Amino acid sequence: MNIVLLGAPGAGKGTQAQKLVEEFGLAHISTGDLLRAAVKAQSELGLQAKAYMDAGKLVPDQLVINLVKERLQADDAKAGFILDGFPRNTAQAVTLDSELAAMERNLDAALLVDVKPDVIVKRLSSRRTCRSCGYTAPAGVDVCPRCGGEMYQRDDDKPETIQKRLDVYQTQTAPLIEYYRGHSILKEVDGDRPVDEVYADVRALLTA
Repeated sequence: MNIVLLGAPGAGKGTQAQKLVEEFGLAHISTGDLLRAAVKAQSELGLQAKAYMDAGKLVPDQLVINLVKERLQADDAKAGFILDGFPRNTAQAVTLDSELAAMERNLDAALLVDVKPDVIVKRLSSRRTCRSCGYTAPAGVDVCPRCGGEMYQRDDDKPETIQKRLDVYQTQTAPLIEYYRGHSILKEVDGDRPVDEVYADVRALLTA
């Protein structure tokens, strides 16, 4: 099962991905994690990416594609994968399709976790994060239940920042929905429900 995960920031994609990983043994490939790991490992691709990141520039599509290709060749990705955070636009989607075809693999589904923008703003702006261990909890929790650290609101979780992120998503990433709909592999779920209800739908759609 090879899946691309779509949805706005805060739609709950990561939670659903984790459940799919646990049940189906898929490799969860987050491009953010890939970039950080490559930079930390000081691999050739990592050093190239770091040069762009240090200069405050976006890492070029081809470099991200090369990182993804390298990751897809790992043993744990042979049984299937979930791509999270990539592709971000239709140009990347087209390149991904051709690279997968060259590897004699293909996408089975583009899974869209759909949540209304106002729900996302409310959801994320009520989130608090532990300064020490990164644990997240709803507003009102002042002490981290995991390590006792201080809980605070990240700049990323302030309403005005969330709205900017949603605007970028709508401009760049939302056209991907139509791209995958055109390829007849788009699967949509309503993400504005309890996690287990959403996952029951996700599972049903992917195993139908």
